Amino acid sequence: MEIQMWREILIPYQQAVSELEIKFSSIVNENIKLGKHSPIELVTGRVKKIASILEKMNKKNIPLSRIEEEIEDIAGIRIICQFVEDIDIVVDLIRSRSDLEIKYEKDYITNSKESGYKSYHMIIYYEVHTALGKKKIQAEIQIRTLAMNFWATIEHSLKYKYKRNIPINIKERLIQAAEAAHKLDQEMSKIRSEILDAQDTFQYKSSIIADILNNIQNISKVSSNSNEIHLIQEEFYKLWEEGNLENLVVFSKKLDIIAEKHKVQCLNY
Repeated sequence: MEIQMWREILIPYQQAVSELEIKFSSIVNENIKLGKHSPIELVTGRVKKIASILEKMNKKNIPLSRIEEEIEDIAGIRIICQFVEDIDIVVDLIRSRSDLEIKYEKDYITNSKESGYKSYHMIIYYEVHTALGKKKIQAEIQIRTLAMNFWATIEHSLKYKYKRNIPINIKERLIQAAEAAHKLDQEMSKIRSEILDAQDTFQYKSSIIADILNNIQNISKVSSNSNEIHLIQEEFYKLWEEGNLENLVVFSKKLDIIAEKHKVQCLNY
């Protein structure tokens, strides 16, 4: 098949990956803005390389005329979660979307592969609008934890190195590593609430500090009293080093009042 023909085939898949990456990443951004825990930690995507498509065609005896029907993962999206519990939330989010249609699902977390591989797979139909017209394509969404993804990435590299014939001793060690990754996910689930509390506190503190710095910048623009600005900055540095969140909140409210006072003075002037 000519390169130009491959380009025409892959354009809708490239667009689908770009659109889905943006849509799922927006869930992360929205939760951050709302100060909530995001069930999605990271989103990545890829379009299968031509060489990989040809390899799969040969392996499964797929005719050229059937590649888009029988190769379901030409477009691939990977969603990484912090906790196993987040995977169920993400799966439900995908099921509830009206901009895609689920073909089928495979739960390799409850029923892991013999190799130790764990992940949740969803094959979907997704419609794109390109310069060549409207087209419904298939895509694979993989949902897994950080630990599962680390293991799967290593296994994939070893499969590539050994051309899918990984030596038995390495396979055995991979199974042990998969068990260790599973135990890590279990331990993280046990302290999930503590981790989320710590993350929420960090986000809230970051937001307060951002407000303080913004107020200091605004006050310095309108205040003619350089000593006032110096004292405010010194107080902030001291509170920041102490790291007491309650004191930072009180200081932030104090700056709100000072900033509002200067704003009123400017309007009267």
